[in-house]
Amino acid sequence: MGYINNQLGFPNGVLQTRSFVKHGNCALLEENGWVNNRVPGFENCDMTILGSPKMGASFVDYVVTMHANGENTRGFGGGDIETFVYVLEGKIKAYSDEDEHNLDQGGYLYCPAGVTMYLKNDNNGEKSKLFLYKRRYVPLEGYSARVISDNIKNVEIVHYEGMENVHFQSMLPAELGFDMNMHILTFKKGGSHGYIETHVQEHGALITSGRGMYNLDNQWMPVQKGDYIFMGPYNLQVAYQVGEEDFSYIYSKDCHRDVDL
Repeated sequence: MGYINNQLGFPNGVLQTRSFVKHGNCALLEENGWVNNRVPGFENCDMTILGSPKMGASFVDYVVTMHANGENTRGFGGGDIETFVYVLEGKIKAYSDEDEHNLDQGGYLYCPAGVTMYLKNDNNGEKSKLFLYKRRYVPLEGYSARVISDNIKNVEIVHYEGMENVHFQSMLPAELGFDMNMHILTFKKGGSHGYIETHVQEHGALITSGRGMYNLDNQWMPVQKGDYIFMGPYNLQVAYQVGEEDFSYIYSKDCHRDVDL
């Protein structure tokens, strides 16, 4: 195990961080403190485990760096576990059981429960970087999910809540067979949410560009590219963009299911 930034020795300044965890409520993990993990089945890969049930989430999020010959040939998911992979950098081959999907930056693959995902770096000896997700599927009688693969550049851009400087993209269909979705939300200059959200759904979010201010549990904090945010059920949440660069993040959301008693 080592730190994702490969920093060795003592820091030049004091030890400090913006990171915090409120179990089951919310968390912010800045990239500087992430560690590499050895996860069985992933070879020549650096794995960072972010949101997980140990944090209070119903899912697991990873950031994966696949080095030359990086792969998972043992399979990821299957059984009652659904999985999703999004290519942040590089190029991979992803498989939904026997079907091959060639994914470059912005490409993604969703495998429903019962379908196993396999991954292989295909970036000419260079590394590839992935956002990876798994969750236990909640079935609904009469409905089912299916394999989905595409690239974000092909996904419709919607003006979020009617605001022209906030863009929203959904990577999975809004169908009852799917119990989750994966989105990208982008705030252009001056963009923000229209109100402070409070809802039963939970999110795991990786900031992929820019900077912003985020309100978690009614506390404002600066965030930037490389940060990971967990938002639990009913956590107060709202954000706005700062600076010149678009503020954008990929995030998951559970949906289309009632609450069990």
